[in-house]
Amino acid sequence: MFDVGFFELLLIAVVALLVIGPERLPRVARTAGLWIGRGRRMLSSVKADIERELKAEELKRVLEEQARSTGVHEILDDTRSALNEVKQETESVVKSAEQAATDQAPAEPVAKTEKIDAK
Repeated sequence: MFDVGFFELLLIAVVALLVIGPERLPRVARTAGLWIGRGRRMLSSVKADIERELKAEELKRVLEEQARSTGVHEILDDTRSALNEVKQETESVVKSAEQAATDQAPAEPVAKTEKIDAK
């Protein structure tokens, strides 16, 4: 945008006072202020609409990426279920091995060997 400083505004006010006159200057200034306010409100509403549209587009893009990545989630779920099946089978084999070991255990415990101090 352009930069309007204090001296530029003072120069515009002096020229307006000379051209328009002191009687009509307050009414013209009020009207100009109303038009400037309307313009600013219009620009801010357009800016807000553009930002809203950009956010909506970003949200759509994120949703599309998530929709494309659902295949990865399905693969992960399948892998987890397969791992759970393997874990259950392993646990059942371990339990059956432990059961077989306890069934074949000798009736009398083996005598403990004594420690011999080697000095």
